[in-house]
Amino acid sequence: MKFLKLLKYGIRFLFLQSILTSFSIFYFDKFLIGDYFDGYLIIRDNLLEDRDRFYPFLSNEFIKSDIYISIFIFIFLIILYSSKFYTYVNELTFVLNKKFFDEFFSIYLLWTSSIFVFFYIFRFTILSRAYLILFTLIVPLILITFRNSEILSNFLGRSTSKENYITFNLEDDSIYRQLRILNFRNSIGEYSFKNIGEIIETIDKVNKTNNLNLIIINTGKLKSLPQEVETYLIELNKKVLLISKNAIIFQNIFIKRLEILNNYHLTYFNNDIQYGSKFILKRLIDILFSTLLIVLLSPLLIFISLFIALKSGFPVIIKQDRVGLHGKIFKMLKFRTMEFNSHEKRDELKELNKNSGPLFKIKNDPRIIKGASFLRDYSLDELPQLINVIKGEMSIVGPRPLFKEDTLLFEKKYMRRLNVLPGLTGLLQINDRNTQDFAVWYKYDILYIEKWSLYLDLKIIFQTPLAVLKRNKKGY
Repeated sequence: MKFLKLLKYGIRFLFLQSILTSFSIFYFDKFLIGDYFDGYLIIRDNLLEDRDRFYPFLSNEFIKSDIYISIFIFIFLIILYSSKFYTYVNELTFVLNKKFFDEFFSIYLLWTSSIFVFFYIFRFTILSRAYLILFTLIVPLILITFRNSEILSNFLGRSTSKENYITFNLEDDSIYRQLRILNFRNSIGEYSFKNIGEIIETIDKVNKTNNLNLIIINTGKLKSLPQEVETYLIELNKKVLLISKNAIIFQNIFIKRLEILNNYHLTYFNNDIQYGSKFILKRLIDILFSTLLIVLLSPLLIFISLFIALKSGFPVIIKQDRVGLHGKIFKMLKFRTMEFNSHEKRDELKELNKNSGPLFKIKNDPRIIKGASFLRDYSLDELPQLINVIKGEMSIVGPRPLFKEDTLLFEKKYMRRLNVLPGLTGLLQINDRNTQDFAVWYKYDILYIEKWSLYLDLKIIFQTPLAVLKRNKKGY
C-alpha cells in the first residue's frame, strides 16, 4: 500500500514537472522576454559569468535558461510536496467557508517568493514586469487545478459542490457540521433514529428520489453496527462517515479511515468506485471515444435525421428524463422512433408488457414509426446519447438509464446500479441484450460494478459492435 501511494505521488510529481516546465519555458520565451532578443544575450552573459565564478566545471552546453528553469521547477516541486497543505487534502478537518481562496493564496505566496528569489539569484533581470505579475498568478492556478483529483473532476462534470448528503442524529449546533466533507456539499435531509436499523429504509427512500452522494451517521455510544446495517453501508457504493463516541468494531474487512477529533471517532469510507483519478480517466476515455464516434458517424447521423423527418416530421431527437449517477435526473437524448407522446401511452399498453420488474418493452410495439424498427434493432436510436456522454451525464459503458418511475420499483439491492455512470452499452448488451428479465439486467449490472475497471470498459466498447450484429443476424 505504501509503495502504491509513493508511486501515485511520483506519477503526479512527474506530470506536474512536465506541465510546469513546458509552460514556464513557453511563457518565458513568448512573454517574459518576447521579441527583445538582446534580453536573451544579457541573461546568457550573466549565467556564464556566474558559472566562471562559482561552478567552472560546467560546460557551456548546460548554461541555458531552459535548463535553469527546469531545475528550478524541480526544486520548487520538492519544496511544495514537502508541505502537507498541498499534497494532502483531509476532508475530516474543519473549514470556515467553502472558498478556495485560502488554499490558492498559500500556494501563490510560496510560488511568488520562490520565483522572485530564483530570478534575483541568477540575474534574470531583463523581464517584462506586467507579464511577470501575470505569471505569478497563472502557475498557482495550474497547481490548484491539479492539486487533487477532486478539483479536476469538477472540470469533467462531477463537481463536489453539487454533491448532496443526509445526516442521522447530528445536532444542529454540532461542530462536525464544519467538517470539510460537509461544508463543500449540500444537505438534503436531516433524520433521526432510535433503532439504527431504521436508517436502511430512510436511505433507500431518499436514494430513490434524490441525488445522494454522502451519508453521515452519529452512532453515539455504539461500539458496533448490526450486521445488516454494516453490510448495507459498505455495499451502498457511496461515501459514508460515522461519528461515534467509541471506536466502531466492524465485522467486515474493508478499506476505511479512522481519525479522532474532539474525543470522537470519525470513521470514513468511500466505496464510490467511479471517483477521483479513476473517474477522471474514465471521463477522458468517454470524451475521446464519443467525440471520435460523432465525427466518424456524422453521415449516418444525418441520414437517420432525414429518415425520421420524412417519415414522421420534427423533432427527430427527443429528450427524456432519466435517472443518472447517484439518482441525478438528466435529459437523455434519443432519435425519435415512436409516434408523438408515446411514453404517455404506457398505462394504456401495460397489459402488453411481458417483461418482469420495472422494464417496459412490447413486442411489435404499435407506437413505433413505420419502418423505424431497424433503428431500434441495431441501437442506432441511442447514438445521440454520445452528446450526453460528452456532457458527463452518461458514459460509453455502464448500466442503461431508466425512467424515474421505474427506479421507484427497485428493491434495495437494485439501487446499487445507480452508483456508476449510466452507459450506452454494458455487460448486458454484449451478453444478453434482448432479455426480458430485469433480474438478468441486475445480474450483469452488479457484476459490472464489482468487476469494474478501465480495462473492462475498453473490452466492452470493442465487443459491442460485434455483439449487436451477431444478435440481429440470429434474429433476436
